Parts: sequence; structure tokens; C-alpha cells
Amino acid sequence: MSVVEHVREMAAAGLHSNVRLLSGLLLTMSGNNPELFSPSQKYQLLVYHADSLFHDKEYRNAVSKYTMALQQKKALSKTSKVRPSTGNAAATPQSQCLPSEIEVKYKMAECYTMLKQDKDAIAILDGIPSRQRTPKINMMLANLYKKAGQERSSVTSYKEVLRQCPLALDAILGLLSLSVKGAEVASMTMNVIQSIPNLDWLSVWIKAYAFVHTGDNTRAINTICSLEKKSLLRDNVDLLGSLADLYFRAGDNKNSILKFEQAQMLDPYLIKGMDVYGYLLARDGRLEDVENLGCRLFNISDQHAEPWVVSGCHSFYSKRYSRALYLGAKAIQLNSNSVQALLLKGAALRNMGRVQEAIIHFREAIRLAPCRLDCYEGLIDCYLASNSIREAMVMANNVYKTLGANAQTLTLLATVCLEDPVTQEKAKTLLDKALTQRPDYIKAVVKKAELLSREQKYEDGIALLRNALANQSDCVLHRILGDFLVAVSEYQEAMDQYSIALSLDPNDQKSLEGMQKMEKEESPTDATQEEDVDDMEGSGEEGDLEGSDSEAAQWADQEQWFGMQ
Repeated sequence: MSVVEHVREMAAAGLHSNVRLLSGLLLTMSGNNPELFSPSQKYQLLVYHADSLFHDKEYRNAVSKYTMALQQKKALSKTSKVRPSTGNAAATPQSQCLPSEIEVKYKMAECYTMLKQDKDAIAILDGIPSRQRTPKINMMLANLYKKAGQERSSVTSYKEVLRQCPLALDAILGLLSLSVKGAEVASMTMNVIQSIPNLDWLSVWIKAYAFVHTGDNTRAINTICSLEKKSLLRDNVDLLGSLADLYFRAGDNKNSILKFEQAQMLDPYLIKGMDVYGYLLARDGRLEDVENLGCRLFNISDQHAEPWVVSGCHSFYSKRYSRALYLGAKAIQLNSNSVQALLLKGAALRNMGRVQEAIIHFREAIRLAPCRLDCYEGLIDCYLASNSIREAMVMANNVYKTLGANAQTLTLLATVCLEDPVTQEKAKTLLDKALTQRPDYIKAVVKKAELLSREQKYEDGIALLRNALANQSDCVLHRILGDFLVAVSEYQEAMDQYSIALSLDPNDQKSLEGMQKMEKEESPTDATQEEDVDDMEGSGEEGDLEGSDSEAAQWADQEQWFGMQ
């Protein structure tokens, strides 16, 4: 057995550190004495050495060695063509054990993707003739083409994956995300569905995710629910996660949280979707739960975007925007396709007054998830913050036409209309339509209450809020109801509503301010003392703000260090 065969055996056994040391020494020997190893042996040593570098995540160095190996293979091929065939049987085993040139190119493409050099990855894979492309090469090409916006090429590659592997479900999702009709995708899997027992659910699964990618959340939810109820697919974590995400997109946060919790109980190590779950908990004021979730996710893996996003949500809703910005940027660094990370960073930038930078992030989120309304909401909030009402109106109208007239799009359009005195009546009509469709939709109720407050129709507002709170409990709704009750001098009940709001979210500053204001009015004799206390608290707040500025500077320095600004 030759020394190269020993290297090959160690590589096959996964002894990468040993392969790296020995192959490195042997390559140096070969450099000092070119006659020591044959061209095919040198090719093998270069490939095995590059593989060990790849395993150690030294991707740039690995690419260099893979390139040298391909050059050696090219020279070897020329030598083989010049030398006539002798029919020597001994040559056959040697040629059979040579590492595949196609596999080497695939590894190079993997290195390039890890280095975020997608164009180079596409170029190296494009160089492989179509007939020689394996399913994993076509899958990587499809994903790279999709990321680069080359949709037609991406569709072709995904279809080639399905032709070779008709049960490649991620390739199916890729096609559906590129607007390929569900019926066309299902036709590619029909033969395998009919030939294998217990696969009748697959056509329904394809139908469900076709609805997901067309933004038809209601039909998607109903179809996945029908799948999830089947005994063989009951308690499937992926289906539960999809349901949770769909409820979130539909604005049904309560059911979304329930489904995430159910999925989490079934799989305590679940990471996918936990960024959305953390965001929903943070919005509900459950910051302690968010903190615990973040710690648990970091213990599972800190190489995914989700733990960083969850911690970022905790910081954002604690009003530590510079830290939220850093954590969002770190998440994007780990996964540039993380929509929730882009939304987190965009929201932090917006709240720090860096609106133009925020707009860039929200636009990228829209590109990645064109059916998610919260991406558009973030962008429209930026337009409104910069008084670009016209741009906000154009965007809201486009969303209304693209995603259809549902309670969410109607409310979003009404939100923009409320900013212009000329379109107040239109806003009222839109909100009435939204509440007719979904009387419990919180955002629509809040905006309708805002409109009634402007018109000083407090009794109508109270009736609206009581009706909305009949079947749900929400901090914002209880707080607004408290404000309306104060306006009609129902002080005791107003105090009760503020208390309920604070029990739901102890960090809700507006509820606390409403309660404190009422306490002052109830005890006017203590007004002077309370003013003194307020003055002292005011000076304390200034100190906090100074500390917050120093913290912002600290995190800004870290952002600059990591190149994340």
C-alpha cells in the first residue's frame, strides 16, 4: 500500500487533522522532488489536503488548493490523451480511485458560498456540463440563481432536481416560491405518488404551500389544518411551524403563539420560526419569556440567526435600540435571508432616526418575502416618519391591489389615509370594511378608536373597545379604553382598565402615565410634593439618557468593529 493510499484511507475515515498534516508534508516533498509522485498521486494529495482545509473552515485556502488540483487534473488528462491505451488492467483501479473532478468543483462552490462570493460559485458550477450535474449541484445552482434574481434559470435547475429526485420537497417549495403553478409542480411528482403507498398526502401538501406562496393565508391555513388532522401527520413540527407562521401573517397572533408553543413542546431543540415567536412575545410585553427563549436558543446554537433576533427583540422592546441594531446586524451576518433580522434592524434604525438606512432594510425584506404584510408596514412607517405621505400612499395602494382587500390591507391603507386631513372619510370607510371582515382585528380597532378620538365621539369609542375586548384581552385596547373613560369622567373604571393593561404589559409607559395622571387629579393637595418628585425624576431621566447615549456609542463601536453599519 502506497503512502497516498494511506492518506485516502484516513480521509475516508474522517481523520481530517491527520490528513492535513501528512498531505502537507507529502506535497512539500513533491515540490522539492517532482519525480517523487506521479501526476495522479499529486492530484489526489491536493484534493485530500483541500478537503481537510474545508473541514477546518479555511475556505479561501481550500479554494486555492482545489484550483491547483484541477490544474493538475487538466495536465493529467492531456497526458492520458497523448499516451496510447495499452489495455493494462492495472491502470483501471487507479483511475477509479481518483477523486471526482465534479465533486471538487462542487466543494469549490461551497467554499465560495461560505465566503459570500456567489458569482464565483455560479461560475464554477456553470462550467459543469448539464448532463454531468448531480441533484445536489442542480439544487445549489437553483438556490444561487434564485438569490441572484435569475428566476428562469432557477426554475430550470429546480425542475431538474425534481426530474432526478421527485420527492425533493425543498425543490418543490423553491418552484412554488418562484410562482410556478401548484398543478404543474404536482404533475412532476404524480408517478411517484401513485407508485408508493401512504403518499396521497403529498398532493395536498403541495396545494397548501402553493396557497402560502400566493399569499392566500386563509386557504393555506385550512389546507394545512386538514393535513395536520390526518392521523399519520398529526403533531408534525414542520406543519405546526407553518401554521404558526400563517396565523402570524394573517394577524392572528394568539393562535400563532399557541401553535409555536405546541411545536416547541414537541421539539425542545426547535430553532426555525423561533425568531417570529420571540417577536410576538416581545410585542405582548412578555420580556422575561423572551429573555428565557433567547438563552435557550443560544444554548442550542449561536450559529443561526434566530437566537440573535430574539435577543434583539428583547432589546428593542426594552428601548435599547443601539443594542437591537447590533444584534440584528449579527443575525444578518449569519443569514442574509433572515426576514425577521432585516425587520429588526430596520425598526431599530428607524427609531434611532436613521430612516433612509431603515428603508433599505425594509425593501430587502419585501424582496425576500413579498407576501408578508409586516415588511410593507415597516416601509410605510418609515415614509410616514419622514413625512413622505405620497410615497406611503402609493405603497399602501400597491399592497392593497397585490395582496387583496382583507382586514390587514384595508387597515394599512386607512393608516396612511389618517395622516392626510383630506382622506379622513376614506379612512373611516376602509376601517369599517376591515372591522366588518374581522371585528376582532386589533390594529383596525386601534385606528378606528384613534379616528373616534379625533372626532370626540368617546361613547362610540367605548362601545367599539368593549366589543373588541369581549373575546380577547390586549394591553393597548385596555389602555385606550381607559383614556376614553377618563374623557367621559368614568375615573374608577378608567383606573381599572389601566391596571389591567399594566398587568398584561408592566412596561407599557402610556398606561403608567395615565394612571399617574389620574392619581394626581384625585389628590390635588399633594400636587406640589408630586411636582418636586417629578423634578427629581426628570433629573434622573436625564442621567439615564446620558447613560443610554454612552451605551449607544459603545454598541456603535462594536458595529463598526464587525463592519455592520
